[in-house]
Amino acid sequence: MTAVYTYTEARQKLASLLDKAASEGEVRIKRRDGQVFVIRPERTTSSPPDVKGIDLNLSVDEILQFIAESRRYA
Repeated sequence: MTAVYTYTEARQKLASLLDKAASEGEVRIKRRDGQVFVIRPERTTSSPPDVKGIDLNLSVDEILQFIAESRRYA
């Protein structure tokens, strides 16, 4: 079960609450007026192997030439 923290506790221990939310999935904070808020880590939609490409300013013909050349010596 997720622990519920008061607003004051959350203010004083924000960094540790964020770490706890990351490890346990969520943290609940309760205000004096009874409202309860949930803090949970945002889910990423990208895959870890997704890497930004590098523009080498090569044409398709140049790339194909490099591939053909590498296969010649293999």
